[in-house]
Amino acid sequence: MKRRNLTAAVCLALAGALTLTACGGGASGTGASGVGPIGADHPRADSDFWNSYIKYFPDKAKELGVNLLNPTNSQNKVENLVANAQSLQSQGAKAIVMAPQDTGAIASTLDRLDKAGIPVVTVDTRPDKGKTYMVVRADNKAYGEKACKFLGDKLGGKGKVVEFQGALSSVNGRDRSEAFAACMKQNYPGITVFEEPTDWEGAKASAALQTRLNQHPDINGIYMQAGGVFLAPTLQVLKQKNMLVPPTDPKHVFIVSNDGIPSELEAIRKGEIDATVSQPADLYAQWALFYAKAAVEKKTFQPGKTDHDSTIVDVGGGRLEDQLPAPLITKENVDDKAFWGNQI
Repeated sequence: MKRRNLTAAVCLALAGALTLTACGGGASGTGASGVGPIGADHPRADSDFWNSYIKYFPDKAKELGVNLLNPTNSQNKVENLVANAQSLQSQGAKAIVMAPQDTGAIASTLDRLDKAGIPVVTVDTRPDKGKTYMVVRADNKAYGEKACKFLGDKLGGKGKVVEFQGALSSVNGRDRSEAFAACMKQNYPGITVFEEPTDWEGAKASAALQTRLNQHPDINGIYMQAGGVFLAPTLQVLKQKNMLVPPTDPKHVFIVSNDGIPSELEAIRKGEIDATVSQPADLYAQWALFYAKAAVEKKTFQPGKTDHDSTIVDVGGGRLEDQLPAPLITKENVDDKAFWGNQI
């Protein structure tokens, strides 16, 4: 995965995908001299992935010269996000970064902020309705497809797989689930998939896995749509059932995850899981703040390739989404220092 100096990334043209009016050194802190103030609501604090994202946030703001208001945290509740957005607005936020987990229930808040002239950048999720300045996320359908192909090939097209689905009220949960299902149906019809809705809750995943293993002790694959909440409970269940064995053991359960957190990478090294699709927590923070700053500066963007290995796409009605790269991590490349999970 390529990385560029942040200053260079900001100053270089995005290969025809954006229009910049100027690029100076900029302020170097989050104080009054920076652009803003910019508000941010973090979605939750019970996930290793999101806690990593939160840790990146102040440093990325400082690098970009963003005056950042004290971030709020909606704790995975849309009513908290609505209240937090109103609070950030009252504090004078010129733009707001948020990651709505219920992508169908935030439209009225987005409309209210738009009428108030406050642009919104969403991270990781794309609201079903409502105006956004930019959406920063990876291609979540690719997550499901990569997971499907990895498991399908490892299982030789035969077997039983448990899939821990994220909340289907979230575009991420829907994208990953739909892509995984379509890929399995088309390419691996000999594999039975048990779809388990979890609402991104580890306890629900653990209970579902216990039940399925009792019913089908020959399950030989698991797809976890969020390692940050599913990894620990999954390994615990497998250990309790004496099914946590190395990949060389015929009883090994092949596991592919999504997130790219350090504990997943360590589990790959140990042979406890086999792969994960890395969500770039560092790039989510970096580019969310970059676009929030650009929104305050009234810069404009167009669909096309960028200089940071991503593609800005029009997802309909002129709504733009910067789709960041999300590589598959396996035993072969797990020690690559370019992965953010190896940097923190």
